[in-house]
Amino acid sequence: MARPARPEVPRGAPLRDPVRTDQPRGPLLYKAAARSRAAYIEWMADVHPNVTRVLSAAADKGLQLETRTFPEGTKTAVDAANAIGVEVGQIVKSLIFAVDGEVVLAYVSGSNQLDEKKLAAAAGGLKCARVDADTVRATTGFPIGGVAPFGSSTDLRVFIDRDLLQYSEVWAAAGTWHDVFRIDPAALATASGGTVTDLKR
Repeated sequence: MARPARPEVPRGAPLRDPVRTDQPRGPLLYKAAARSRAAYIEWMADVHPNVTRVLSAAADKGLQLETRTFPEGTKTAVDAANAIGVEVGQIVKSLIFAVDGEVVLAYVSGSNQLDEKKLAAAAGGLKCARVDADTVRATTGFPIGGVAPFGSSTDLRVFIDRDLLQYSEVWAAAGTWHDVFRIDPAALATASGGTVTDLKR
């Protein structure tokens, strides 16, 4: 289900526009009728705080994103691909691992399994291990299955499965199990500052 279009931001809005990218940082003031302000407030109330954080972080990086919501959930790559109607390989799996104790983020194609040895080598370490759900939430602010490429609560090094770059667009979680967005994989790599490498098992 596509999320309703965001109404024009009204005069006096305390938040910066999470979608437009041609705006300066800081509070923004816009002209809008009272009905537009009411519509904007209603739209914002329907957006999960995690999604707002992802959109805002993406806008800070010059990206204009639009999210789609699937009430049935997109927790796994297969779930997401089926809901969206794309190949499983176009789904970005955002995986959190610890390499020699350092928590890192790997974006892996939905059709691939992560090779932990390759991730460890890419990060300049020796041992790669999964982390638990509490660590995922503490380091990203997102739940497992909803980890987004942007808006993490801590700054993590990012490593990107090169197989994602074969697609014209890929889809990633927007901070929840139900919200996703599409993006050019090259733009994803640039905006995230990630290292593109071979991560496939």
